[in-house]
Amino acid sequence: MTTSVSRTSAAPAEPGALSHRKILTILSGLMLGMFLASLDQTIVSTSIRTIADDLHGLNEQAWTTTAYLITSTITTPLYGKLSDLYGRKPFFLTAIGVFIVGSVLCTFSTSMVELAAFRAFQGLGAGGLMSLALAIIADIVSPRERARYQGYILSVFGLSSVAGPLIGGFLAGQSSILGIVGWRWVFLVNVPIGLVALVVVAKVLDIPNRRREHRIDWWGATTIALGVVPLLLVAEQGESWGWGSVPAILCYVIGVAGCVSWVLIERVMGDDALVPMRLFGNTVFSRTSLLSAMVGMVMFGGLLMIPQYLQIVKGASPTKSGLLMLPLMLGLMTASVVTGQTTSRTGRYKIFPVIGTAVMCVALLLFFFELQWNTPLPETSAMMVLFGAGLGCTMQPLTLSMQNTVPPQDMGTATAGATFFRQLGGTAGTAIFLSVLFSTVGSKIADAFTKARGHADFQAAIAAHPHAISPDSAKTVVTDSSFLKQLDPVLAEPFKQGFANAMHVVFLIAAMLAALCFLLMLTIREVPLRRLSGIQARAAETAGRPEAEPAPEPAPSKEA
Repeated sequence: MTTSVSRTSAAPAEPGALSHRKILTILSGLMLGMFLASLDQTIVSTSIRTIADDLHGLNEQAWTTTAYLITSTITTPLYGKLSDLYGRKPFFLTAIGVFIVGSVLCTFSTSMVELAAFRAFQGLGAGGLMSLALAIIADIVSPRERARYQGYILSVFGLSSVAGPLIGGFLAGQSSILGIVGWRWVFLVNVPIGLVALVVVAKVLDIPNRRREHRIDWWGATTIALGVVPLLLVAEQGESWGWGSVPAILCYVIGVAGCVSWVLIERVMGDDALVPMRLFGNTVFSRTSLLSAMVGMVMFGGLLMIPQYLQIVKGASPTKSGLLMLPLMLGLMTASVVTGQTTSRTGRYKIFPVIGTAVMCVALLLFFFELQWNTPLPETSAMMVLFGAGLGCTMQPLTLSMQNTVPPQDMGTATAGATFFRQLGGTAGTAIFLSVLFSTVGSKIADAFTKARGHADFQAAIAAHPHAISPDSAKTVVTDSSFLKQLDPVLAEPFKQGFANAMHVVFLIAAMLAALCFLLMLTIREVPLRRLSGIQARAAETAGRPEAEPAPEPAPSKEA
């Protein structure tokens, strides 16, 4: 290890190569930005139930999630394209600044509608945080050597995965801190972290950039928003509107028209397009993009349902549910480290997402068949470890395979494109899965009550507490589940059974998607990993050296 570090710390032999120390300096700034984005996802997940109960809108919580994901999704490709043209630094700083302002606004929310609007603004900044950080990493570290720095990157996700749920749960569990309601600090805590990130990034992020003057594809950005937003809205509200209602049909028409217009405009814009259509001529990029969207749906399906199960069904506090999520994070981090190190040593990566998608499918099927309202926590934890391991084997290789096959001048666009499709899938998954959950939970609770009425202990509990529940209780619980804590455990049991059974539908849908991901992954060809970073490749391109060209796709073989 010492020999490796000292050798890399020496003066770079390749044009455009950065020393190990310089890479670590730049990584320090990137890690703060990535920490800001990843912390926000985990800190909100364990506190959203408390927030929704306080704002009397448990069944409207999807709006706060989808609003954030919609804006972050549609701005992601714009950040990528602009950073390819004018450099990464100014847009990375802009993303951090917008995210900070959005976080402050979220603390003033007085309803779920307001919170959704402020989360949407926050998402405008979040769209650039992760995608630009990944693009900069691709600029400074070659795909083959990236695993060497994977530990630093994973430490960010590990810290946010552990600290986020704990901090979110702790803050949401406090009635007030310094005169401010506890859950509002979930958003306010982003401010000091963001300010530090701004200062550090402004100081250390200094990588060469060759400015390119091109048209900015504003029409592409507009039409992709017109295409994506209505379709996501109907996915979120289709159950309450009616899938064949006038608002739903209007969303279908506008969404399809927007998507078609986007494709036509991107073809006309050529290389100036937000996402150049020529990239889809690369089969690895096109299939990886589709796979990223599907994996995003699967990931968000699991990550949304598990905290809901722990808090509503098992009665865990937000803080405790954060602790109970640690097995999932442990599985994810362990699998990511093993995947990265093995890829660095062998140069092989396809096998990991093949295994990962299969493992995710198995884990979700276990959730479907085995996860009941009274399932012991050790058994639930084992399922979470399996699901996390599947995610850990899948996420990194997908991004790596995509970055490995695109020209260096498109690195930001392609990385943002892959992030865009993953977030698009996650946004659609969030809307669809929560819609499925809350559209079926009422009938599942009713079924559970029908079965419970035949038991003597339930009848005794009803006699002892005749006014504890009413015919409207099933409707009340989907807007405010906190009253379950005050119920007799026997009376609360049908509600918990109903929620657990409704979640089974979501897990089954997610398992079927994971199975499709596995089949699609088998069709993607493995391309030898480059040994040049993005900066080195551009330097070689300028010098007219053949190493600048992307690795060619191999000819079809009999191997999987």
